[in-house]
Amino acid sequence: MKSNYLTEVSFSSLDLDPSLGSALQSAGFSHCTEIQQLSLPMMLQGRDIAAQSQTGTGKTAAFLLGMFQYLIDNPLPDKEQTELRALILAPTRELAIQIHKDAMELSVDTDFRIALAYGGTDYEKQRRTLQDGTDILIGTPGRTIDYFKQRVFSLKKTQVVVLDEADRMFDLGFISDIRYLLRRMPKPEERLSLLFSATLSHRVMELAYEHMNNPVDLKTKSDRIAADKVEQYVYHPASDEKIPLLIGLMQKLQPARSIIFVNTKRVADKVHASLLGNDINADVLSGDVRQKKRQRLITELADGSLTTLIATDVAARGLHIEGVTHVFNFDLPQNAEDYVHRIGRTARAGADGQAISFACEEYVFSLPEIEELLGNEIPASPITNDIIVTPAPPKKIQRNKPPANNRGGNRRGKRRRPDARKKPSGRPEKPQTSNG
Repeated sequence: MKSNYLTEVSFSSLDLDPSLGSALQSAGFSHCTEIQQLSLPMMLQGRDIAAQSQTGTGKTAAFLLGMFQYLIDNPLPDKEQTELRALILAPTRELAIQIHKDAMELSVDTDFRIALAYGGTDYEKQRRTLQDGTDILIGTPGRTIDYFKQRVFSLKKTQVVVLDEADRMFDLGFISDIRYLLRRMPKPEERLSLLFSATLSHRVMELAYEHMNNPVDLKTKSDRIAADKVEQYVYHPASDEKIPLLIGLMQKLQPARSIIFVNTKRVADKVHASLLGNDINADVLSGDVRQKKRQRLITELADGSLTTLIATDVAARGLHIEGVTHVFNFDLPQNAEDYVHRIGRTARAGADGQAISFACEEYVFSLPEIEELLGNEIPASPITNDIIVTPAPPKKIQRNKPPANNRGGNRRGKRRRPDARKKPSGRPEKPQTSNG
């Protein structure tokens, strides 16, 4: 963390267990960020909180430290193997994985057993880990509720529940699942409930007051929703000028590490081909990318072997990659809150960054709503000859097609006779699962 981003409150001045203090010291964390300074004293008193702060300001470490300390202070000696002590819910796989990584780092000197559950991969492996017994589960709602309904774990003695990015839970339609899980935990006054988000809407606060015990509403002093160190500006290109403008800006700015956000997979593929055709190192992260490739792309962007990631909003939350210098909104998002989370991928933990948006005729209607949420206008920049180029032709990309679905046909793809019967395989069907 940048030192000018921290407060004067040191972690050593708080009443944290020595095991947590040693982990913080090993990780190089000595002083609290603003949201940590506000929230940790409340959590250490056992108070429920609903906290809002800018993305990248240390919310994850705040709720992890509060949760760990509460569990240390309130041991559960009669816990059965399948009973959870704490549940952390996150809206996306990437965010769940990041929280798990941070949790393992901060709990290194404790004996907490921490499990991770998210859709798209490792169904049986995750299930076995839960069946073997765990204290803390970090998961996405879909996969978590799948295991719960199969009685892989129990929530009867849950002591802490954390909802991270609750506004995104609403956007993705997970709130019914979350309410279902909350109603199967001990009463709000019998547990610690923590809600953190970059934005706290009325619907999120309604959820908080319904399922939490008189939560303390916390907000950082900054009046701006977006991080102060993000330099934001917007161009107004025609739709056919967006690719030449993007390539011109990339060639001029030479960003060491950048993320380009688009609204659809089709546009992501178009931008990808154009960047590769102009010798810009890029790859695509979208909803249909397999989990192993997602993690590889994130790792490559972090270590510098990949300089540009083209992403749909699946990547807007939960990516904590140091050194992202530029975020490009090739398409303005249709949801103003998505804009805040997109540009939050840069200028994290006190660093500087730039957020460059293209307000073309197709998506310019989103701009007033975004500026209303920010509380200020985004400065407009002129499109000059030095930043718009004649790009080289896009590169043809050979993509692996998914295997053909021969439902209703045989292996050779021939049509099955109407009276043909499918022989039973003798194997039980696997349960259908959500990708969470």
